[in-house]
Amino acid sequence: MRLVVDLNRCQGYAQCAFLAPDVFTIHGEEALLYNPHADASQRRQVLCAASACPVQAILVEDDLDDAPAGAGPGPGAGAGAGGGLSGVR
Repeated sequence: MRLVVDLNRCQGYAQCAFLAPDVFTIHGEEALLYNPHADASQRRQVLCAASACPVQAILVEDDLDDAPAGAGPGPGAGAGAGGGLSGVR
């Protein structure tokens, strides 16, 4: 499973850090740290985190077919920057 967080869209609500604390962490007041290659055992928590994001900034892709999973509806949901272990918005 691969994660991409649109750090331009992220507003720091930290719902992801509450629901999947082993994958997402808020560092300071404005920095989101995350593991872009979360373990399959964390899939349920990651999908819940992606669904709970108020601004739909988290895109979850399956490693096998790269099909988005858990991204909210709407144009551009979850697309954009990210892909590193950390980022600052």
